[in-house]
Amino acid sequence: MTDRLMLLDTASLYFRAFYGVPDTVKAPDGRSVNAARGLLDMIAKLVTTYEPRHLVACWDDDWRPQWRVDLIPSYKAHRVVEVVVGSPDVEEVPDPLEAQIPVIRAELDALGIPVVGVAAHEADDVIASFAAQSTLPVDVVTGDRDLFQLVDDERGVRVIYTGKGMSNLEILDEAAVVAKYAVLPAQYADFAVLRGDASDGLPGVAGIGEKTAASLLREHGDLTGIRAAATSGTGMTAGVRAKIVAAADYLDVAPQVVEVVRTLELPVAPSRLHAPDAATISSLAEMWGLGASLDRAVAAITARA
Repeated sequence: MTDRLMLLDTASLYFRAFYGVPDTVKAPDGRSVNAARGLLDMIAKLVTTYEPRHLVACWDDDWRPQWRVDLIPSYKAHRVVEVVVGSPDVEEVPDPLEAQIPVIRAELDALGIPVVGVAAHEADDVIASFAAQSTLPVDVVTGDRDLFQLVDDERGVRVIYTGKGMSNLEILDEAAVVAKYAVLPAQYADFAVLRGDASDGLPGVAGIGEKTAASLLREHGDLTGIRAAATSGTGMTAGVRAKIVAAADYLDVAPQVVEVVRTLELPVAPSRLHAPDAATISSLAEMWGLGASLDRAVAAITARA
C-alpha cells in the first residue's frame, strides 16, 4: 500500500456536513451534532476508501487574511458579519454550526488527527505548504476549486473533490483538470484570476469567461505572457486586448490573492495514524452522543494504524 498524506480542508467539510446531514440527533445537552457526526462519517469514508497513513485537519486560523483584503477589498466581503480591528473578521456561520466547532475540535483530538492552522493564513495556505513540503504522495480533500492549482502528477499530489457530494467524489489529477477546464494545474491560479469567483468576491476581468481565459492561457502560457501580448497588441483580438488592458490594476494584485502560500513554517509534522484511546473515545461518545459515526471513524483509523 502507498504511504500517503491526506490533508483535510476542514471547514469545507464541516460546512458540507452541516447542510447535508439532517439535524435529527442531538447531544445530551440538546446541542445539534449533525455537522460533527457528518464530519466523522466523511473521515471514515475517506480513510477507508483512500487509505492514507497520515492525516491532518487543516484549519482557517484566519479565513479572510488582512493582507489579501488589502490587495482586493471585496475578497470574501459578502461573508463578513462583523469587522474586528486587529483580529480576523467574524464570518457568517449559522449559530447551530458555530456551537458545534468545539465538538469538532474535540473529536479530531480524540481521533489523534492534528488540527493545524497558521496565523494570518487560510486553511488553503496550510494545505499548500504541507503539500509542497511533503516527501509523501498527497491527497487534498476539498470542495474549493482554488486548490486545483496544487495538482502535480510528478509529486503525487491530487485533489479529492467534494463539490458533487460525498457519494460522488472526484479524483483530480493533471488530466482531469485539463479535461474540466482546458488548462494545466500550474495555470489554474491565472485561470481563476481571469475568470473571477463570485463566491470569494473576486471580480475577474470583465468580459473574460472560462473559455476565453483557457484560450488565452493556451496561447500565451501564463498571465505574464497574456499581459505582454496585450501590451504589444499581438495574439488576441482588439476587444480582448482592451479588456486585459482595462483590468491592469486588478491584474497587478489578484495573483497574490489567488495563489496559495506554499512556504509557511508549519507547527507540526504529520504523524502516522494510530489507534485512538478507547477511554477517551467512550467519554466523547457519551458526552456528545456521536454514536455509530464515531465508531466508524475509529474503526477506519484503527485499520490504518
